[in-house]
Amino acid sequence: MNKQLRNWLAVLILSILLVGCQEAEKNTAVETDSVQEVKEYTVTDDMGNEITFEEVPDTVVSLQPSNTEILFALGVGDKIVGATEYDTYPEKALEIERISDSMSFNAERILEINPDVVIAYTTGSEEELKVLEDAGLDVFVIQSALSFEDVYGDIEQLAAVMGVEDKGTNLVNSIKTTIQSVEDKVSGVTNQKQVYFEISPSPEIFTTGKNTFQQEVLNNASVVNIFGDQEGWIKLSEEDVIKKNPPIILTTVNYVEDPIGEIKARPGWNQLEAVQNNAIFQLDSDIMSRPGPRIGEAVELVAKTVYPEIFK
Repeated sequence: MNKQLRNWLAVLILSILLVGCQEAEKNTAVETDSVQEVKEYTVTDDMGNEITFEEVPDTVVSLQPSNTEILFALGVGDKIVGATEYDTYPEKALEIERISDSMSFNAERILEINPDVVIAYTTGSEEELKVLEDAGLDVFVIQSALSFEDVYGDIEQLAAVMGVEDKGTNLVNSIKTTIQSVEDKVSGVTNQKQVYFEISPSPEIFTTGKNTFQQEVLNNASVVNIFGDQEGWIKLSEEDVIKKNPPIILTTVNYVEDPIGEIKARPGWNQLEAVQNNAIFQLDSDIMSRPGPRIGEAVELVAKTVYPEIFK
């Protein structure tokens, strides 16, 4: 092969390669553009309503603290423009405008804000929500979670609404990992300790029972709820607790001056084993009361409180 022919072939091959690279770049550009382009999508809420979004919401009103925590955990908390008085976690949530007390909300103000979506919940006024819907707002309703699976479902739904499904999956897996870690540590407990778990003080004493996410927290921490044979959130008398004589008392009450002192001062409670042994513990109410991304922390908090020797 002469030198001229070799040069010609070299130029031809180089040209083919350059054309191929240019075509590949074009195809890559097309693919990238198609990925970035958000198509219309639909997510079903807990009322069975199919909410269609033409694009990922950029502004959100959250009417439940647990959902606010979920949104922050998904990395989209900066999109929340309206929240409740009780949205205290993370600290950044304190900067959000308050438009609700968790039981009712300022519909007029929400309409003024005109968010891309309102994350509502099933406890509250359906009529008020209808006002928002009739005004053309997208209202996505989340039912109050009664189990860990409900919490995982809420996370997945909100991740779908906000276009961050992968983050939702990762968050759920992270929570499950935390819970499994605690379960592994308490798996060797052969004599599970009994506890009385108080969520509201005298005279309107309330505790939790089966079919609640708080009962699931206790179960996963390997403790026995002395009222776990009853269902839901249960109203008690002081005598009901005295009869059970719990060895450990856990309380999430944080709105009286001295929750532990108040328990000790109740008539007849000085005979309780928990009172006599000073085994009364106040737990963080937000962590223990919100069915959100910190349920793993709740399990760990209970386990560390009841079995401190395991976590040394």
